[in-house]
Amino acid sequence: GARNSLNNQLGELEGRLADAEAAAMKGGKSAMAKLEMKIRELEAELGSTQSRSGEAAKAFQRAERKAKELAFAQGEDRKNQDRMSDLASKLQQKIKTYKKQIEEAEEIAALNLAKFRKAQQELEETEDRARLAEGALHAAY
Repeated sequence: GARNSLNNQLGELEGRLADAEAAAMKGGKSAMAKLEMKIRELEAELGSTQSRSGEAAKAFQRAERKAKELAFAQGEDRKNQDRMSDLASKLQQKIKTYKKQIEEAEEIAALNLAKFRKAQQELEETEDRARLAEGALHAAY
């Protein structure tokens, strides 16, 4: 009887061990499946993150290029503005020079006009004296 009892216990233990192994196998498989699924999720997330960072890098390059273009354009605008300021200064200087020349020409014209009037007056006085002398001359004869 003792032997039978031992055999029964052994059989029961072997059965429990087989059940435990089956459960462990099942648990291991499900754990593996969960891990594989998690890995696939992470790979997908990584892929979308990489494509987003790729887009961001492209956008950054576009923005950088735009910034360089704007800086260049601003530099050109500044150069043009400097050229225009320089031109404006030169023109103002020319205007001053012309004004001065006009004033000098007006002064000369005024002086010449005064000389002309004086000469005209002297001519008239000379003509008057000549007429008087001529009249006196006729009266004498």
